[in-house]
Amino acid sequence: MTINLEILNASYLLAPIQIEDLNTKTLVPKMVFRRRLTRASKLAIELMDKVEFKVGRIMYGSAYGELPATANILNAILNKEGISPTDFQNSVYNTPVSYASILEKNQNEVMTISCGDNTSNRVLKMGAVKALDKDEILLLVTETMNIENIEQVNNCIDFLEIAVALKVRVTKEEATLTLQNDDIKVPESVKELLSYAKQFNENKKNIIEVKL
Repeated sequence: MTINLEILNASYLLAPIQIEDLNTKTLVPKMVFRRRLTRASKLAIELMDKVEFKVGRIMYGSAYGELPATANILNAILNKEGISPTDFQNSVYNTPVSYASILEKNQNEVMTISCGDNTSNRVLKMGAVKALDKDEILLLVTETMNIENIEQVNNCIDFLEIAVALKVRVTKEEATLTLQNDDIKVPESVKELLSYAKQFNENKKNIIEVKL
């Protein structure tokens, strides 16, 4: 079975170390709320603004989750220090979309999935099935891997922070985009969504075929 999705808007962010020039202060004016945001939360909120998505259903994925918060917890345990309640709260996988939903008062369905290298593909499949209800849905993936000593274990990724967002809806029109493989060294978990985001052209029909 296949389901075709029209990409209504798309955006992505990536950086070798950390994405700069985020509009977090403008998008999240309350300092108390802003200070609690994780890196992935900031990227999610930034991309939601870029694709003009505020309220609706969100399908979110990440292979590694809130790696900085998790690393802080593990370091605290290793050093026999107290664990930060904020890090503990922020270590769950759905933190980015939870903060984004609180910010926008979005009470619609939010689903989070983690499936290793196949995360983007699973987000697409989950989103395609959900899109059969004929509403606009946000597909979102993030990876934030800029943690202390990451260079000791990383020899294959050139971009430690990356986030991709597609705003989609179901369509019966034929696909106009296909998955493109390139040599960009990003986590495999984001590659499929990134391929479609990079091909997005606001002046053309952007339709993809999702095989279930």
